[in-house]
Amino acid sequence: MAKETKVKNRWLIALAGIAVHLSIGSAYAWSIYTKPIAQQTGWEEAPISFAFSIAIFCLGISAAFMGKFVEKFGPRKTGTVASILFGSGIALTGLAVSMESLPLLYISYGIIGGIGLGSGYVTPVSTMIRWFPDHRGLATGMAIMGFGFASLITGPIAQKLMGSVGISKTFFILGAAYFLVMFVASQYLEKPPVGWVPKGYEQTESDNEKAKPKIKEDFSQLTANEAIKTRRFWILWLMLFINITCGIALVSAASPMAQEVTGMTAAVAATMVGIMGLFNGGGRLFWATLSDYIGRPNVFTTIFVIDILALTALYFLKSPIIFVVLICIIMTCYGAGFSVIPAYIGDVFGTKELGAIHGYILTAWAVAGMVGPLLLSFIHETTKTYSSTLIIFVILCFVALFLSLLIRVDLKKLKEKSSQ
Repeated sequence: MAKETKVKNRWLIALAGIAVHLSIGSAYAWSIYTKPIAQQTGWEEAPISFAFSIAIFCLGISAAFMGKFVEKFGPRKTGTVASILFGSGIALTGLAVSMESLPLLYISYGIIGGIGLGSGYVTPVSTMIRWFPDHRGLATGMAIMGFGFASLITGPIAQKLMGSVGISKTFFILGAAYFLVMFVASQYLEKPPVGWVPKGYEQTESDNEKAKPKIKEDFSQLTANEAIKTRRFWILWLMLFINITCGIALVSAASPMAQEVTGMTAAVAATMVGIMGLFNGGGRLFWATLSDYIGRPNVFTTIFVIDILALTALYFLKSPIIFVVLICIIMTCYGAGFSVIPAYIGDVFGTKELGAIHGYILTAWAVAGMVGPLLLSFIHETTKTYSSTLIIFVILCFVALFLSLLIRVDLKKLKEKSSQ
């Protein structure tokens, strides 16, 4: 009984994980700093925006090796490292702006902050999945929803700070705040005790008839090195890559696309971008929670079918209202990829080294973060229209749909093998 009293509250673990993701998710608010930085330094907006691209690339790459770190040393240490790197990266960004040093901006925000992003991103996810074996989708949805919604909180706060203390001091203050929140939250994070299961899922010999259903068993328990040698790992990688490539490209060009395709004004387009953030964040929780009921394979197949229909409709329909509705639907599917994939990994590969496998899968984000916006820009500049881009994205989503069906063959074989 003494041991039971020492087990932490899994909902507080979830809250700590959300706090970490709310902090690092502030990276999605980078665009609000672009013009103020340009005004103070005289830099063009393109090289300033490139700092964000570096950060996302470093997020994906660092997640690959930091996932291993989580499994070896635990989420508390990983979270502490993340708090130091992300907090100092943001603070040093303020120094880069005050010194008007573009290389320092890339090093501070792009590399140091980006590695902090990757470290913080993988820290709570695998931990929360272990604490919620009965609701894996809900667990990952809660954490990653925080990442999607963070810009809605950071935006107004940063705007007020920039107006009162200036751009450089804003980064100093935010860097310190992120460090403090992430550091404190990380100290509560830890893996559940070996053999732990939630109350209500413990069956006893004396009460077999009233016992709750057992937690669904995973298809396998693989290490990260074993997982990457399987076909199903690369199918998941490609599905996530295509989902992010199409989604992040639309995020990067939503405003100019809306203005060109529908004749929407810049002000209305800016409002649409804010609404997109709500659906991006909300979609992460909605689809992840739904996956607990209909299964991860069905969710991925569904979101790719929706993407194909919505992108095709965008090609033919030019109404501003319909455009906003369709782009918001696509954003929910974009967010779904991030939140459902960790639980999918747990189902397919088990939780033995879930953090490490999740880290490897997130390299798809690093590549897609570069490919998506560049592909859209290249096609638009070449064809002078966004219509060609939409056709390419529809084709990519058909490929992803095929992959989502193909992986079911592997899962069926695994299920048959495990039942023997």
